[in-house]
Amino acid sequence: MDIDDEAVPTGRSIDIELGGQEVITIDLDNLDSNPEDVLDLLRDGQCKVWVWTKLAGEYWRRGYRDAAEQIANNAIGAFKLNGTTASLSPIYALLANIQLVHSQSAPKLILPNAREDIMTNQKSKEEYHKEAASLINASAKSASEASQSGEPAVSMELAFLARGIQQLATRHLDEALRSFEDVLATKPTNIVALLGKARILYMRRNYPQALQIFQQVLRYNPHCQPDPRIGIGLCLWSMNNKAKAKAAWERSLELNPGNWTALLLLGLESVNASKDGHLNEDERTQLLFSGTKLIEKAFHANQKNAAAANALCEIFVQKGAFKRALKLAERTIQFADTLSLLTEGYIRAARVSHAEGNSVAATRYFSLATEGQPKHVLAAMGLAQTQMNNGELGGAINTLDSLLQAPNPQKSLEATVMLASLRGSPRPGISSSEMAQERTRARELFDRVVKSLEIEDGRTTNGSGLSKASRTISEDMNMHLEIARLWQDLNLDRTTKALQQALQVVSRSSGTAEPRLLNNLGALYHLETKLSEAQRFYEDALTQSISSESSETISTSILYNLARVYEDQGEEEKAKDAYEKLLSRHPEYVDAKIRQAHLLHNVNRNGEAHDLIKESLSSQSTNLNLRAFYTYFLIQTNLTKNAKDFVFTTLKDFDKHDVYSLCAAGWIHYNQARENRDTSSKGTEERRKGFLRSTEFYDKALQLDPCCAFAAQGLAIVTAEDALGSLSGVSSSGGEEAQRRTQGTRDALDVFAKVRESVNDGSVYVNMGHCYYARDEFDRAIESYETASVRFYHSQNVSVLLCLCRSWYAKAMKDQSYPSIQTALKYAQTALHIQPNDKAILYNIAMIQQKSAEMLFQLPPAKRTLKDLQRVIDMAQHAHKLFGALASDKSQQVPYSRDIADQRRKYGENMLRKKDDHIFAQMKHEGETQARLDAARQIRMEERQRQEALEKEKMEALRKEAEKLAQERRLAREQALEWTREARMNESDEEKEKRPKKAKKVTTKGDGPVSGDENEAPKKKRRGKIKKANGEPTEDGEEPAAVFSDAEEGERPTKKRTKKRIIRDDDDEEVQTGPQRKKQFKSKEVLSDTDDEMEG
Repeated sequence: MDIDDEAVPTGRSIDIELGGQEVITIDLDNLDSNPEDVLDLLRDGQCKVWVWTKLAGEYWRRGYRDAAEQIANNAIGAFKLNGTTASLSPIYALLANIQLVHSQSAPKLILPNAREDIMTNQKSKEEYHKEAASLINASAKSASEASQSGEPAVSMELAFLARGIQQLATRHLDEALRSFEDVLATKPTNIVALLGKARILYMRRNYPQALQIFQQVLRYNPHCQPDPRIGIGLCLWSMNNKAKAKAAWERSLELNPGNWTALLLLGLESVNASKDGHLNEDERTQLLFSGTKLIEKAFHANQKNAAAANALCEIFVQKGAFKRALKLAERTIQFADTLSLLTEGYIRAARVSHAEGNSVAATRYFSLATEGQPKHVLAAMGLAQTQMNNGELGGAINTLDSLLQAPNPQKSLEATVMLASLRGSPRPGISSSEMAQERTRARELFDRVVKSLEIEDGRTTNGSGLSKASRTISEDMNMHLEIARLWQDLNLDRTTKALQQALQVVSRSSGTAEPRLLNNLGALYHLETKLSEAQRFYEDALTQSISSESSETISTSILYNLARVYEDQGEEEKAKDAYEKLLSRHPEYVDAKIRQAHLLHNVNRNGEAHDLIKESLSSQSTNLNLRAFYTYFLIQTNLTKNAKDFVFTTLKDFDKHDVYSLCAAGWIHYNQARENRDTSSKGTEERRKGFLRSTEFYDKALQLDPCCAFAAQGLAIVTAEDALGSLSGVSSSGGEEAQRRTQGTRDALDVFAKVRESVNDGSVYVNMGHCYYARDEFDRAIESYETASVRFYHSQNVSVLLCLCRSWYAKAMKDQSYPSIQTALKYAQTALHIQPNDKAILYNIAMIQQKSAEMLFQLPPAKRTLKDLQRVIDMAQHAHKLFGALASDKSQQVPYSRDIADQRRKYGENMLRKKDDHIFAQMKHEGETQARLDAARQIRMEERQRQEALEKEKMEALRKEAEKLAQERRLAREQALEWTREARMNESDEEKEKRPKKAKKVTTKGDGPVSGDENEAPKKKRRGKIKKANGEPTEDGEEPAAVFSDAEEGERPTKKRTKKRIIRDDDDEEVQTGPQRKKQFKSKEVLSDTDDEMEG
C-alpha cells in the first residue's frame, strides 16, 4: 500500500501523541511479542489508520502474525466505535492477506474418519478464503466510502493484490489474471503481480511466457522471496530442459539453504533419476538415498506440504512402515491443492489400508480416487482388486471397462490383462451364452496384449528389449495358461503356443520345467479327457519333482493324479499299483483309499471296498468328503436303509448344513416314496410325506447354496413327475392331471437346461430325456439319452440303455416304424449283454420281438419284405418261448406279472398260427411284383437294344458322310493349289520382257534360263533341285513345270507341257557349238522370285 510521504515517517520508530502533551516513541526494531501495551497506546492516542497498519505490518514482518491480526482487529473496533470506518480500507486489506497466509497452512480437505492425521478441530482453506474474500470486499467498500466523503484517496494496489492472490488460491484464474493485470497496468514492475501472472501462465501450460516473466522478476529483484528460480526451473523442466531446471533449483538452494521447495524438487529429481536402467546399481542406490534425504529435509521444513508428504509416504510404504505411511497419506489428502496430488494421496492411503488388511477403508479410498480421476490407471486397478477381494467380480469388470473404453481410453497392459482374466473366468449368475461372449472378449483382450508386446519388442532396435513392466507381463506364466484355456476348445494351435510359452517362461527362469506347471497342465488335459497327453505331463512332472526341494509333497499329488488318469484310461492295474505306492508312503491318504474302494466296487468286490471305507472313517470320521462317498457307496450297493441312517447321522452329529448330505437325504426320501407300492390310505399318506420331506431337503440345500445344481435337479424331478400331486395320490381329473404334468415337465426342462450349464453329468441329460418322453417328444428324448449314454457312460449304463429302448419303442408304436422297433430291440439286447440275469430285460425283449411281428403282420404286403417277415416270425417264435419260460418261472419274486407273461404267450401262439398265410401272401405279392419287374425290365432292355441299333446306323451314316466330305475337301484343296500355281506362273510371265521368235523358249525356276531346244546344251551350271509347283523337288528325268514367254502364250496348248532337259548340279558349263541363237535377256525380278522359290 502506498502512503503519502508527508503522513508516514520514514524512520524505524513511530511517535504517538497522548493528550497533546506527552509523546511516546515506539522503536519498531524492538517490538514486544505481546502487543497489549501497544494497543493501549494506540487506543489512547486515537492514532490514524496508517499507524495501526504500520505497527501491524511490523509485527507480521517479525513473525508475530497473531499479534498483527490482534492489532488489526482492534483497529477495526476502535474506528467503528468512533464512526470513522471509511478509512479502514488498509486494515481490511491487511487482515485479508493474513487470512490468506493462514490458509496456506490450513488443510484443504478435513478427513472426518482420519486415523493418524486428525485435523477435525482446524479450519479449512475454504473458510479462510471466505473470510479473506469478505475482508477484501469490506476494504473495497471502505475505500469507496472514503472517496465519497472527500477523504484523502488511498492506493488500491494492496487490495487488488490481495484479491488476485485470493482468486488464484481458489482457482479463479481468469479473475486473478485480471486483478494482477490491473496492478501491472499502473505499476509494471510490481513483483507480486508478476509472480501471480507467471503462476497463472504456468498452470495454463504456457511455459515459455511464464519463463520470461519469472526471469523478469529475477532481474528486478535477485533476492525475491518466493524465489523465482523455482518457477524458472519448473518451466524448464516442463519444456524438457531438465539439466537447466536442476541447475536453477540448486542455485536457489545455494542462496537459501532452508528453501523447502528447492529441497523437495531436487529430492524428487534424484529419486526419478535413480530409476534409470542405464545406471549401475551403486549409482541408483546413491541417487535414491540422496533424494530421500532431501525430501525428508523438505518435509521437516514445511510439514503442511502435500507434495513432500506424498513423496515420503511412498518411501515408507516400500519400507513397510504402514502407520507413518498412513499418516503421510492422510496429510497428503488433507493438504493437496491439485487433483492429481489428491488422487495420489487416496491411492497411497488405500494401499496402506489394503496392506493392513482393512478392505473396507481400501475400497473407500480407491473409490474416492476414481471419483476424482476416473481414468487414473492405478486407482482403477486398485479399486478392481479390492472389488475382487470382496467378491464383486462384476464391479471389478465394470471398473476396468470404464478405464479402457472411450472416452479417453487408457493404454494399460496391466489393466487389460486383469480385465481379460476376469472376463475369461466363470462367475456366479452368468449363463452359458453370456459366458461364451465373455470368453470371446477375454480372447480379444489377450490378443491385444500379445500384439502390443510383439510390437514393442519389434521396435527395440538397440537391444534393450521390452520395458520392465512389459517384460513382467510377458513372463507371467499364469497369463499364458489362461490364454491356453480360453483357446483350448477353438484353436489347438493357439493353445499349444500359449502352453509352450508358459513352459519357456518357467524354463528361462529356473532352467528346468516346473513340476507344478506340468502337473497343472496334465490336470487341464485330464479335465478335457485328453488322457494320453495328461499321462505324459504327469509322468514328466513326476520325473521333475524328484529334484525339487518339496519333492515329497509334490510327488504325492502328481502320483495321485497319475493314478486317476490310469483309472480313467481303464488301466486299473496301473492305477491300483499307484494307489498302493501312495498308501505305502502315506497310509492315511484317504483319497487314495477312496479310489481303491471305488475300483473294488467296480468289480463287485463290495466287501473289500466296504472295509477300506470303514477303515478310512475310523481315522477321519469328520471328513465330509469321505462321508459323502460312503453315502454314495451305500446307495449304489442298494443299502438304502443304511445310507439313510448314515446321512441323518452326518446331519445330526457333524454338519447339519452339509449340502451333499441334504441332497442325499432328499434323494433317499424321494426314492423310498416313489417305490412305495402300498395303495392303502396309510401308504398314500406315507408316500405324500416322503415326497414332501424330499422337497424340504432339496429346498434347504438350495437355501444354503443357491448354486447347488443337484438340489435344483432334485426339485425339477419333483416338479416333472408331479410328486406332490398325482404321484403322491392326490385325486384330480384326467385333463387337469395331464395339463399339470405338461406344465411341470416344461418348468423342469427350464431348470435342467440351467443345471446342464454348471453340471457336466449324464444324469442331467437323462432327466431331460425323461421330460421329453413324458411330453411325447421322442426324438428329443432319444437325443438326450444318446448324449448321456455315449458321452458319460460309454454305452454301458443299463438304465440309460433301457430308456433308449423305451423311447425307440414308443416312437415305433407312434410312427408304425419297423426300423425304430428294431433299434429298440438292439438297445434291449445290449442291456441284456451287460446284465444277462435281468429277467425284466428278457421280458422287454420278448415284448419287442412279439410287437415287431404284430406290426409287420398288420402292414400290407407292399410295405414289408419276405425277409423281414421271416425274421419277425423267428423273433415271435423266440418271444413265445421266452414268455413261456417267464410265465413258468418259479422264483419267489419276479420283476413282471406271470399272468401277463402267460397271456402274451397265448397271444403269440394265436398270432403265429397265421404266419403261413402271411408268408404265402407275401410270397405271392413279391412273385407278382417280381414278374412285373422282370417284364418291365425286358421291355426296357428291348427298347434299349432298338435304340442302340438306331444309334449305330446313325453313326455309320454320319461316318460315311464325313468321309465323303473329307474327300471333297481334299480334291478342292488340290484344285486350289493347282490354280494358285498357274496364277503364279502367269503372273511371272507377264513381267518378262516380250521378245520375238521365242516360241519354244522355256525358262525354268533356277538361276538362269533353259533353252527350248532339247539338243542345245545349257550355258550355265544350275545349283540345287528344281521344285514342282506344289513345292516338291523333281527327280532326274522328271519333267519340271514349263514356264512360257509372252510370245509363246498364244501358241501354248492348254495344259500341255514341253519336256525340257534338267540341268544337274554337277554338270560343267558347256560351250555352244551349234549356230548361235539370238541373245536372250533375263528378267531380274522373275529370277529373284525364282531364286526365292528355289531357296525355299
